[in-house]
Amino acid sequence: MTKPQTPDLEDEIGELVGAVMPRATVLGVERLGPDEEPGAEGTGKAIGYGVPLRIRVRAADGAERDLCLHTAKPDDFGHDRRADRAANTILAFDTFGDLPRHVRALDVGAVMTDGRLVSLRDSGEYYLVTEYVEGHVYAEDLRRIAHDRALSETDVARCDALARLLAEIHSVRKDAPAIYRRAIRDLVGHGEGIFGLVDGYPDGVPMAPPERLLAIERRCLEWRWNLRDRVDRLARTHGDYHPFNLVFDRMGSPVLLDTSRGSAGDPADDVTCLAINYVFFALEAPGSWHRAFGTLWRTFFKTYLDCTGDHGIFSVAAPFLAWRALVLCNPRWYPSIHASTRDALLGMVERALDAPQFDPSDVERLFP
Repeated sequence: MTKPQTPDLEDEIGELVGAVMPRATVLGVERLGPDEEPGAEGTGKAIGYGVPLRIRVRAADGAERDLCLHTAKPDDFGHDRRADRAANTILAFDTFGDLPRHVRALDVGAVMTDGRLVSLRDSGEYYLVTEYVEGHVYAEDLRRIAHDRALSETDVARCDALARLLAEIHSVRKDAPAIYRRAIRDLVGHGEGIFGLVDGYPDGVPMAPPERLLAIERRCLEWRWNLRDRVDRLARTHGDYHPFNLVFDRMGSPVLLDTSRGSAGDPADDVTCLAINYVFFALEAPGSWHRAFGTLWRTFFKTYLDCTGDHGIFSVAAPFLAWRALVLCNPRWYPSIHASTRDALLGMVERALDAPQFDPSDVERLFP
């Protein structure tokens, strides 16, 4: 079988220009380098977010003009993921025309793996196709346990399996300081992180007045500076390891849904994400902690620590615990929880943020 030929860049640019400017002709293509003008001194731009191409074209009416083709490259400033670079490119296309006297964006597209240029200018929202897994989500187990206030051997075994799976995920360590710092930065400042969640709280939430949320924010910001240099902790992560993303298939084996945040960060993210749900469900079902959820809480941590030996997780857990608690306490996500549950979770977070490291046994004070 003959191997497909890689498209010629000039041919691809010619087709692209023809789609944007019908009957136009490409006269030349010039690579534009970084700002290295002599005498620029302190104003010289040392780096850029891509290497643009200047394209000289002759329009159908004979007039000559220049276009600029921009591409993006990875860097440490929030563009390390391909999705970041795609988002910035699409945002540019959507907004360049909103400002007076701004250069116009004529097209936006993707460079395919074989070098072809594919336009996205007429696209809308994007989609993702995945496999479908027959089974039930782990949240259904937790609801049943809360209702029955009792555990089965299967419940303990599944908790153990989820801890072991998490240990397997975290066994892949990474050496990329910028990625770890980004994970900690996103924990606090991302729209899906602590700041974004706090902004999503409506007014008048019982037990979560603005001054309480502000105090939690401030403590988390201080924790960011405690964590940002713990780059040796970077590992493969799931990023959203909560009971609605965990499915047990027909064979009783766990299957994961919706890995998030680049699948890299601190293991404390995943550990707190699942563990706090044992507390959450127990608070909403009085009597279920001592009969059921307390056992799962202790089993989960014991199994995970036996598999990983990562006791250092407790020295970084507090802001991740705060993040997950702010989700559970937000009435936009969980509108029916009791005010006492919200107060208890936030109180646990406040104690954790004030302590040098998180003590899992502290949770026992919530269930006298």
